[in-house]
Amino acid sequence: MEDPKYHSTLVSRLVNVVMQRGKKSLAQRIVYGTFDRIVEKNPNTNALEILQRAVDNAKPRLEVKPRRVGGATYQVPVEVTPDRQLALAFRWLVDLADARKGVPMKDALAAEIMDAYQGQGNAIRKRDEVHKMAQANKAFAHFRW
Repeated sequence: MEDPKYHSTLVSRLVNVVMQRGKKSLAQRIVYGTFDRIVEKNPNTNALEILQRAVDNAKPRLEVKPRRVGGATYQVPVEVTPDRQLALAFRWLVDLADARKGVPMKDALAAEIMDAYQGQGNAIRKRDEVHKMAQANKAFAHFRW
């Protein structure tokens, strides 16, 4: 059952990323519990605004894609489409929260979102790695087509 106070397309996409094996009600409990944890720790803030800013901070602007030219494969930097930016940011937040062992998923996802909101944490480090790879391979940008 959807929680009306957290109704947003961002929330429904996050629920779908968290969902495993079609268990949507469990994913919704995790996501809404995450928002409750965020509001507990920051009572004067809106959880949806925190999620929006965290996702904006974690979105990659550039990534590398392999291109075969002749016999060689080059890592060519390309701009990331807005839909893929959102998908990558959500995937990184959820995967890195899941990687925190010994912590309930609600707490781990809340911590990961708060870290990204503050411009630090694993999701931001992952985004910086992707940007660094694109920057290092910008000599191959002319292979973009």
